[in-house]
This record gives sequence, structure tokens and C-alpha cells, in this order.
Amino acid sequence: MTLFESFRIALAALSANKLRAGLTMLGMIIGVGAVIGMVAVGAGAQAAVSSQIESLGTNLLFIRPGAQQQGGVRTQVGSQPTLTYEDAEAIAAAPDIPVVAVAPEMGTFDQVLANGINARTRVTATTPEYTQVRNLTIASGQFFDRQHMETRALVVVLGPTVAETLFPGQDPIGQTMKLSIGGRAGVNLRVIGVAEAKGGTGFGSQDDQIYIPLTTMQQRLMAQRTARGARNVAVINVQVTDPESMTIATERIGELLRQRHRVSEDDFTIQSQADFLRIGMQVTGIMTVLLGSIAGISLVVGGIGIMNIMLVSVTERTREIGIRKAVGARRRDVLVQFLVESVVVSLVGGTLGMALGFLLAFAVSGIDLGNGSRLPAVVTPGAVTLAVGVSVAIGLFFGIYPAYRAARLNPIQALRYE
Repeated sequence: MTLFESFRIALAALSANKLRAGLTMLGMIIGVGAVIGMVAVGAGAQAAVSSQIESLGTNLLFIRPGAQQQGGVRTQVGSQPTLTYEDAEAIAAAPDIPVVAVAPEMGTFDQVLANGINARTRVTATTPEYTQVRNLTIASGQFFDRQHMETRALVVVLGPTVAETLFPGQDPIGQTMKLSIGGRAGVNLRVIGVAEAKGGTGFGSQDDQIYIPLTTMQQRLMAQRTARGARNVAVINVQVTDPESMTIATERIGELLRQRHRVSEDDFTIQSQADFLRIGMQVTGIMTVLLGSIAGISLVVGGIGIMNIMLVSVTERTREIGIRKAVGARRRDVLVQFLVESVVVSLVGGTLGMALGFLLAFAVSGIDLGNGSRLPAVVTPGAVTLAVGVSVAIGLFFGIYPAYRAARLNPIQALRYE
């Protein structure tokens, strides 16, 4: 008996018991659909994380203060105020460091007030180079310039979320808002620009912040200096000329800062954009595997259902098997017939499950997570191939025992079976 003939007989056997076949396939349909849907959510999360990190800028290095050592206890990274505005200027001016631009910054979360509306947002104090280093585009107005830095101007650039919150339906350019730092009496700032929307993830939005000149923050709002009296900064953002220069730039920046700080052991940390991307991919990759594994359990349950129904089918068709053997069918023919039936059940169920998976991915894609971000879902060909392939493999695996049992039946006893 040919393989094609086995498929024809398998389809005829399934069509004779449509309801039972449909219920048997249900486990595979749900399993394959769940695997594709869950893996699509995980793949979408990976794409979103990658997009968000890349939107920060290209070829970036992030220099942060080191950790303090007190009484034999080492505190967290960033707790020691060692980086200064002068360090950033020295990095930008160094002829042997391949950098395009350097933007130091300070950040805090504080209250802003305008039109009787009070909101809490992130305050980023930085320099004009920030727009280039962090790919920040201005939608209307302008970003502050060197003159604003030199005069410590009381100006502010709003993120689109803050602009919409404080000035709903209005043009915020030229209007005044109040910023309160650390609960102290607020200072009035003139709005000179609104940034273009960049979106965000469920962990935060780049649009929910405001930008002010670094000198304004340091000398008018939050005076912070190191032990030597230099102006303290929280982060120095460095844009390197190209990806190939990241390693040499890291080494030379480290040498420069050790000389300036007169230390033998680093009192700072340097991280690259690739470090954050790698960590993000690892976290979302683990999440994808976890989601896929949980959904994959339903595939195993579906396989057990297939084995159960195939055993029932063998019992019901015992007399038929005896007749086939009596007219010359070999054990191999009977084995192949029942294996093909099992695979057909799982293959049809897997195909319908693939359609369900696409529907699930479409249903969850675009769910609002807050902060202007939406849940992405990316259906990859690999996930579809894996899910359908595993469903067929499970059908084959769980169909072996029923098929073997059918092939081992004694034809004389099978003919006598009632």
C-alpha cells in the first residue's frame, strides 16, 4: 500500500467520525496557537527593546560615577559623585579619542505646574549636544543653545507628553511653567521648544520628561559639586565616531579620567549601548522561552489525546485489521496506516492552530501598556515552523504505540473480535 493510499484511508477514517476527530484536534489547535501567540509576544518585546535602545542614539558610551567604599561596604554604582562637567569637556577636547559629541547630564524627578495643572516628570539637565548624541528631534520651537548655557537661562524644552498634559490643546511655545526641585519653592521657566515623540515601553516613556540647560540646574536650582569644588554630573553621554572605535574610545576615556581623578582604581564605570542591548535581549529571550514552554505543555496534552483516540480507533477497527491481514496486508502496512492517521490528525490540527496563533498575535498586538506605548507581537517564520513541526512530531510519537499495537494483532483473533 502506497503512502498516498494511506493518507486517503486516514482522511476517510477521520471524516467518518468528524466530531471525535475535531475534539481530538482541539488540543493541537490550542497548543500550536498558544505557542505561536506567546512566542510572537516575546519576539515583539525583543523588537521593542532593541528599537528603544537604538532610538537613544548610535555608537554610544555611558560614563557613570563609581561606587563608594564605606566601612568595608561597597555601595551601588553611581553613588560616588566623581564625574564633572570639566571631565566631559576634557573628553570632547582630547585629540586622540574618536568621539563625535559629548553631552553630560543630570536628572531628577520633580513637580511641574502650569495652567493649574500639576504633574510629576523627569527633569533632564544637559547641553546642546544632547540632541545629536541622543537622536532628539525638536517638533516645534528650538532646543537651548550655547548662549542659554552661558547665561544660565531659565528656559525649558518639553517632551510631547508633558506638553499635552500641561498645555492641552494649546501651543506651549513662549508660555511659562513652574518647576519645583526637591520640594523647594518653584522657579518659572519659559518654554522654548517641544520635542518630537519617541515613544516608550511599559517601563517608561522618553516623551515624559523636560530638558533644561545644565548650567541652570547646577548654578540656579541644584548646586552639586565634588570634593574639589568641580561641578558634578550624573552621566556623560559620548557618541563615538563608528562601532569599530568603541573599544579604543573606552580605553582612552578610561586613561584620561584616571589621570584627571588621580586614581589607580576606576572611580567610574563605562557602559556601551551594546551592553544594554545585550542585557535587554537576554531578558526578553528568557521571557520568550518561558512563554513558549508554558504554551508547549498544551501540545503534549494534545498528543496524549491523540494517543487515546488512536487506541480507541484500534479497538473499534480490530475486525477491519484482521480482514486486511487476512487478504495479505503486512504488519508494516498496518503500522504505517495508523501512523499516517495520527500524523494527519496532528498536521490538520497544527494548520488550524497556526491560523489561531495569527489571530491571537493580532488580538494582543497594540494593547495599550500606558506611557504611550503598545504591546507588540511579531510572528516569525521560525516560530510557525517550530510549532507546526513539533505538532507533527508529537502526533508521530504518540501514534507509535497505537500503531504498533494494531500491527501486532493476530489476524485470527482479530476476525473473531465482536
